[in-house]
Amino acid sequence: MTIFNKKKRKKNRIRLGRGQGSGKGGTCGRGHKGAKSRSGFSNKIGFEGGQMPLHKRIPKFGFKNNLRKKFIEINLDTIQDYINKKKINKKDIFCIEMLIKKNITKKNIPIKIIGRGIIHDSIKIFVNKISKKAKNIIENAGGKVLLRK
Repeated sequence: MTIFNKKKRKKNRIRLGRGQGSGKGGTCGRGHKGAKSRSGFSNKIGFEGGQMPLHKRIPKFGFKNNLRKKFIEINLDTIQDYINKKKINKKDIFCIEMLIKKNITKKNIPIKIIGRGIIHDSIKIFVNKISKKAKNIIENAGGKVLLRK
């Protein structure tokens, strides 16, 4: 087993075009003629010498809807966990402004409540969307759901 110095060993770069004795004089390792030997040549990314490039040969599929609204999805057990950890007060209205103020979320993206878990405390919720299951669980616990337009 060998012990290496903590300093990295630096390999000297090859100095091109400094005479025949250096081993890289004359053409500097670029060969003779052609575009690659000229200065200013840059090969396009994915260029395959005129052959149809791979990214164009592969079939396209799928669909991306850029107009779809994005939501922050929050489960009921997460809300209950915030109440238990005293991150949010059950007397406060649960809304995006409150979440931003308490540094739970950073972006002003609409909220959707999803029905995983249960909630024990009655809480007022003011959100953009809510699932039917989540709404039933909140109202059975004595809470209130208000929807934003």
